[in-house]
Amino acid sequence: MNVDDIVRDALREQAAEQPPAAAGFADRVLAVRRRRRTRRIALAAAAAVAVIAVGVTVPLMDSGKDDVRPSGGGGGIVVEKRTKAHPDQSPPREEISAGGTTLAGYYIPETVKKTSETAVYQRTYHLLNPRTGRYAKAADWSWVAVARGGRTAAVLEQELPASRIGLLDLTTGKVERWIPVDHGVGGLAFSRDGRKLVATTYSVNPDLRVKVNGSDGWDQSQPSGRTGFYLFDVASGKGDWTEVKLASSSDDPRGAGFLNSRQDFALTDDGRHVWAGNPMGAIGKEFWDLKGAKVPTPADDKYLEWYVDAGKSPDGRLVAGAFAGQKWHTSSFILDAKTGVHTEVRGQQLLAWVGNKQLIAWDIGKNDKNEFHQRLVLVTLGSDKEVPLSGFREGNDGDAGRWEPLFAQP
Repeated sequence: MNVDDIVRDALREQAAEQPPAAAGFADRVLAVRRRRRTRRIALAAAAAVAVIAVGVTVPLMDSGKDDVRPSGGGGGIVVEKRTKAHPDQSPPREEISAGGTTLAGYYIPETVKKTSETAVYQRTYHLLNPRTGRYAKAADWSWVAVARGGRTAAVLEQELPASRIGLLDLTTGKVERWIPVDHGVGGLAFSRDGRKLVATTYSVNPDLRVKVNGSDGWDQSQPSGRTGFYLFDVASGKGDWTEVKLASSSDDPRGAGFLNSRQDFALTDDGRHVWAGNPMGAIGKEFWDLKGAKVPTPADDKYLEWYVDAGKSPDGRLVAGAFAGQKWHTSSFILDAKTGVHTEVRGQQLLAWVGNKQLIAWDIGKNDKNEFHQRLVLVTLGSDKEVPLSGFREGNDGDAGRWEPLFAQP
């Protein structure tokens, strides 16, 4: 491969689009998916053969010594082959990244009681400062979406639905610009290239929790208050609101009209459609054009799953799928975006792509008997090896104090 070919490949990869990695697997896949789950993860994971020291450097498998890609400023070629790992840290204190895919932050959720009958699911964010390489608490925000490159975030203040959207400089920690809105916003997601921002609007706080039938626990409020979406141009701050009406609900609150109280929108990788999950729908997701008209599922998006954070590979050829557990006790499906032909890769939950042949995932350790005792790992297609990136999370799914990751693509 000559230099011209390398540069062309690098520019193609830079231009490739994919859906943003949405934050918050646990609070998005709520009671409906848990009830529909047909298997439990096995008690023990296969051996993780690569054990690394704090801050160790490991080569990426995507393109080896030819892993070259344009710098963020577009002014030259940089070689990125390093993985920054801290397997002794949970939650992490110092930057975790692989091939430019960066843990841009994480949040710690907590259900905060407001009255005897209501509570709010709150997130306390810790965001990476690109200059210091360390994570710092950012308590002002109820929702954070990080743009490509990991230097800018869109944020919402604590009271949802919010009346304005902030564009936060992650290096300075200051909001550089506010975008006012006429319809309250509850969720945010950047386009793959970071130039567009989808803001999901709600009539009520999508993180509201209530008592149901005198139960001791908290459940999501119903019916969903989702009303539509804004699509903003990030550079100008200009955008329009589009109403998206909910399907009529049946008497059964878990029937065909059911929608999670938080069911945010995102752009497809080509930027031509907006989509969202529909847990009780026939195919589990819905698509609209940018004017809000319902459209059939685009052919290349047929195998997307709204609850799998990783989405499509940067080149658009592969789709991260759900838990598999066939070839290994803990593994996930990888599907061909056009044909649906699938294989498996290590990892319980696929969180973010690292190039087109590796992913960051949650997985348990060797001989671990607790399916929720997870750490971040780097996995590679066609390999049974894992590289630990973080320490293990403690507690079970939904327990207070379990941190949830937020990734930024290069």
